[in-house]
Amino acid sequence: MKIVIAGGTGQVGALLRRRAEARGDEVVVLSRHPDVAAREVGWDARTLGPWAQAIDGSDVVINLAGRSVNCRYTKENLAEMMDSRVDSTRVVGQAIAQAKRPPSTWLQMSTATIYAHRFDAANDEATGIVGGDEPGVPGYWGYSVEIAKAWERTQLEAETSTRKVQLRTAMVMSPDRGGIFDVLATMARRGLGGPVGGGAQYISWIHEADFCAAIDFLIEHPSIEGAVNFTAPNPLPQAEFMRTLRAAVRAPIGLPATRWMAEIGAFVLRTDTELLLKSRRVVPGRLLEAGFGFTHPEWAGACHELAARWH
Repeated sequence: MKIVIAGGTGQVGALLRRRAEARGDEVVVLSRHPDVAAREVGWDARTLGPWAQAIDGSDVVINLAGRSVNCRYTKENLAEMMDSRVDSTRVVGQAIAQAKRPPSTWLQMSTATIYAHRFDAANDEATGIVGGDEPGVPGYWGYSVEIAKAWERTQLEAETSTRKVQLRTAMVMSPDRGGIFDVLATMARRGLGGPVGGGAQYISWIHEADFCAAIDFLIEHPSIEGAVNFTAPNPLPQAEFMRTLRAAVRAPIGLPATRWMAEIGAFVLRTDTELLLKSRRVVPGRLLEAGFGFTHPEWAGACHELAARWH
């Protein structure tokens, strides 16, 4: 099988690449800073070019491209987050549309952030509430939802018969350096792993092994199209999430942080409080209905397994 991973040099792309190459698949990564020796092909993620030849004749295209959300949500950064996602998705669609032998499957990264900030019930694909106009939250949170909606809409508007799936993905947990688990575990070790803003907001997550296995599952089940939630089936409140993490990394103390303390910390870390305070209570309805089995459905087991391999 030939798999093209656009924007595949980050944490998630590296996970998928290792798994695919281990089973003998041909993998081509599209990167703005390519390592030719590692079978990476250069592209600008905006315009068609010679890189499109890699898509012609491929079996699966996975588009992960987009500016990191781990930044301050300034007007400029939000615009770059939007443009990088929409532009890369549009040009991938153009490359697929012009291919003489287009891929059978296009898996498009999206985000669980598309759902509303809520505590009362979990969001699945059938009954989940798309966010953007929740009361009592910062106005710019709505723009994050607009980015997610535009991301998915751009794929859906692509004029191609290739199967399209939108991956509404929660935080992908792996012990790799620089990943979200590494960041959270390091904070916990430093005594900063307590509840934030009360800790009632829900955390959705997915173990790296289940993320990669779910990608394989979608490739093997061509009847599944549209939005699919990529998250473990048991989200949990942030306070409980971090308490479990502290136990796994043997961090006895976790100092709580009020909302204003979180604002200061986010400013210092050059990130945004939405990543800490928005309640993402998302469940994988379609994967479960289709018969996908999670290896790590509970955070306690997943967390301890990850901690055992961390550092």
